[in-house]
Amino acid sequence: MKIILFTHPTFLAHQSMPRYASMLQKGMEDKGHQVVIWSPKARFYKIPLVSSLKKWMGYIDQYVLFPIEVKFKLKKCSKDTLFVFADQALGPWVPLVKNRKHIVHCHDFLALKSALGMIPENPTSFTGKQYQNYIRKGFSKGKNFISISKKTEQDLQQFHQGNIESSSVCYNGLSRPFYYLSESQSIKLVETKLRLSLTQGYIMHIGGNMYYKNRKGVMEIYNTWRANYHTKIPLLLIGEKPSDELLIQREKSAFNNDIYFISDVSDEYINSAYSGAKCLLFPSLDEGFGWPIIEAMASGCPVITVNKAPMNEVGGTAAYYIEPMPNDKASLGQWKKEAATVLEKVVSLQAADRKKAIEKSLQHSNMFSSEYSLNAIETVYKMIHSVE
Repeated sequence: MKIILFTHPTFLAHQSMPRYASMLQKGMEDKGHQVVIWSPKARFYKIPLVSSLKKWMGYIDQYVLFPIEVKFKLKKCSKDTLFVFADQALGPWVPLVKNRKHIVHCHDFLALKSALGMIPENPTSFTGKQYQNYIRKGFSKGKNFISISKKTEQDLQQFHQGNIESSSVCYNGLSRPFYYLSESQSIKLVETKLRLSLTQGYIMHIGGNMYYKNRKGVMEIYNTWRANYHTKIPLLLIGEKPSDELLIQREKSAFNNDIYFISDVSDEYINSAYSGAKCLLFPSLDEGFGWPIIEAMASGCPVITVNKAPMNEVGGTAAYYIEPMPNDKASLGQWKKEAATVLEKVVSLQAADRKKAIEKSLQHSNMFSSEYSLNAIETVYKMIHSVE
């Protein structure tokens, strides 16, 4: 097959999407398919301007110049070319090939939900609402879709405003290898890298400051666990530099000396961080998929996450579950106690039970290998490509 892969422009500060697009490109090329990337170039965006105008210059490159460029390129494409969109957020370009063989990958609809007022914790500006509506109108012109979870597929069916001819679920595969490493050696490596004393091990969270990653909830659970069970094990929150609000929350904690925000950690150390952790504490409010769940499991790290799709889709029977964090303050105290109980259970696992939990996690993670995912995706591509 000849595949034209639409991707986010490289001048945007995306992280996960370029990895996903790269996985698709390399995976399909390794299977013998020809893959060509189509993506906007920085023209107006690279003009020296104040930062507040950069975004709008980028929009000109993406939604004015790039569609013109695509229309000229389409004249040279054979009818059996398959057009693939790496993300439904590229929706404004979908109408350009709506009458050609095409497929749209769907990851999560959190930004659209926020724009529609469905997530009060994350209000959206007026222009943000207009932008999400523009994206929605675009991907609604698409007819064939691949979602990364059943939950994402359900959201697609809810928000799509047109006719869906085919819809498939292909779970994400790890975009790079993760391995079960020695816990003791991993701890030593992390200690050296971060210049911390971690002789008792540590509890880990990984993610950014987006509301749905629930870093606040992570600290709430940790504080309650420390207060109730009196075990001195530090908490490492790896990822984006903390917001002022998160820093204030840490300072208010009675255990603030044991709560660490770790930023600028390279990929090579993430595997070791997982393998050395007592567990991954991942109480997200929402996700499109939940990469850290599988990354941790593949690294031999027990996972505590939320008993809600898609987290329980991804975690299966290998994860430990807590209930979603409640919105009302009256229920928050009980939620923290119950979550702290689960955390204590996992942290206190005897060696034999921990070994069984790790073995179960490793076995479960095999379902989410890149090979498994790419084979499933290729099957869908071939199906769409074969339709006359």
